[in-house]
Amino acid sequence: MRYRTLGSTGTVVSTLCLGTMTFGAETDEAGTFAQLDRFVAAGGTFVDTADVYSAGVSEEIVGRWLRKRPELRDTLVIATKGRFPMGPGHNGAGLSRVHLTRALDASLRRLGVEAVDLYQAHAWDPLTPLPETLRFFDDAVRAGKIRYAGVSNFTGWQLQKAALLTQHLGLTPVVTLQPQYNLLVREIEFEIVPVCENEGIGILPWSPLGGGWLTGKYRRDTPPTGATRLGEDPERGVEAYAGRNAQERTWRVIDAVRAVADRRGVSMSAVALAWLADRPAVTSVILGARTTDQLDDNLSAADLRLDAEDTRLLDEASAPPVADYPYGGAGVRQRGRELPAG
Repeated sequence: MRYRTLGSTGTVVSTLCLGTMTFGAETDEAGTFAQLDRFVAAGGTFVDTADVYSAGVSEEIVGRWLRKRPELRDTLVIATKGRFPMGPGHNGAGLSRVHLTRALDASLRRLGVEAVDLYQAHAWDPLTPLPETLRFFDDAVRAGKIRYAGVSNFTGWQLQKAALLTQHLGLTPVVTLQPQYNLLVREIEFEIVPVCENEGIGILPWSPLGGGWLTGKYRRDTPPTGATRLGEDPERGVEAYAGRNAQERTWRVIDAVRAVADRRGVSMSAVALAWLADRPAVTSVILGARTTDQLDDNLSAADLRLDAEDTRLLDEASAPPVADYPYGGAGVRQRGRELPAG
């Protein structure tokens, strides 16, 4: 396992993070304990959850596991998130001070801890003024309830605004961003990654295997069946089968991942995760396994380093389409300050 600092902080985390969205839903408690134990045994130190995962059950399971392993608490970095509905009424969701105060206190109770190491806004809230949310984070740090603040699913302008407001108002900074990011979804590289590099914000990618697409389990023009996420619901969320199956780029990327995996003698999952772990500004890649077998396969990426030829092949196959304006030609990808002659 490799380790990096959490964004621009001095806190160190493993470059693979155990995500817990399946806990209490697709994975029972015995299975979750097995995953947590296996992750720690492999050198993992970073665990990410959220209040909305299994309606709070994921946090409760992590809390029960921590109580059975008290010696591990000081070696782990625990992250959770708040934003989505967890109660009735208009204030049962959002990034307002009222909702986040209740949400954070409830998360602390479920986890059985006095503080979480990283507390994250799970998504943008168009109703709440951003300074209100950022001041809540600052107050929570001062109160000793959280140690760092992060956000998830923010756009480039939203993230840049948050970074500048914390600087202008003298508030605790945003140190991490959780975006969807993988070989099939690279659009954050246009604006969001540059913001993260410029502001020292660590990227924590979710869906690093594209909902299973990058494992090689799906076949062209053959809708999946059986006990997989898309087998149970082929049109599930951002990974929906029909849309991705229709894109030639999807199969070009999968072929490239398979070629690198065959050459290196490793799984396709390991290749996709290793590529992502070495992208600019990435701090830790969030794994989302249903079983310990899947987790073991993911953990095989912990020490895998792709060479220049591997990376070139994957970069070229997965390059996202770029419109000439504003990202190509004379847009943001144009480098230098050369002036026309005359």
